[in-house]
Amino acid sequence: MTSGISRRARVLAAAVGTGVLVPLVATATPASAAAPAVTCTSAKAGLAAKLKKDITAALATRKGTVAVGLYDRSTNTTCTLRANSAYDSASVVKVTVLAALLWDAKKANRYLTDRENTLAKAMITKSDNAATSTLWKQLGMTKIKNFLSAAGMTQTKPGANGYWGLTQITVTEEQKLLKLLTAKNAVLSDNSRAYILKLMGQVVSSQRWGTPYGVPSGVTVAVKNGWLQRSTNGWRVHSVGAFKGGGHDYVMTVLSHGNSTMNYGIATIQAVAKVIHKDLAAS
Repeated sequence: MTSGISRRARVLAAAVGTGVLVPLVATATPASAAAPAVTCTSAKAGLAAKLKKDITAALATRKGTVAVGLYDRSTNTTCTLRANSAYDSASVVKVTVLAALLWDAKKANRYLTDRENTLAKAMITKSDNAATSTLWKQLGMTKIKNFLSAAGMTQTKPGANGYWGLTQITVTEEQKLLKLLTAKNAVLSDNSRAYILKLMGQVVSSQRWGTPYGVPSGVTVAVKNGWLQRSTNGWRVHSVGAFKGGGHDYVMTVLSHGNSTMNYGIATIQAVAKVIHKDLAAS
């Protein structure tokens, strides 16, 4: 019995990426909670089972803690893994910042200024941190939280004291945002949605890794990635993307932490993205 508990404690310690054993009360959670399974549903016969099998296989040998979200409007397909687990956002929050800026401007019945356009473009296409900090400060916590409320992103917790990269996000919430960007809704105007997707389609080549990996030719790509190293849980490496073409219209989120290096996290995300693009293209 004792050896079983200590082994479980060691596994948990490895999972959180620290050298300190987790308190034994944490071992009371069921094994299923520690290692959740990929779940998929689809209106297309056989597609859910194929995606579940292939995403699971893609992650089978990967270390770290990975969360996945997929939604394809064309086949009414959804896949999730750790849908409600919280991660430090790193730079994927920049899409939320831009959406909040546009939402607030629409409420004030105004267009973005030239300065705001310049900052927005740098923030999304080059992942410019200074531009993000400027817009985050300009918006302020009240407007950011009001946007999150309007968008139904109730699990997203903005980072305190200007630390936007420590905003807590989940796959569920990022998928909500991507769905808002890719279909008509009452939160973001059509012009706002088109503007965000346009910038996400112009991300510099060195930052176009992650969810676009393995995308079939002829499919449009909008992407935003994030990466951040901290003393606990190693590297956070995330990618959110929207894809349209080849008979499909889908959004994908892959969040990860506990990566030994940034490149290791990228490889994990791309292993998942590759099978998703392939299975959808074949369906």
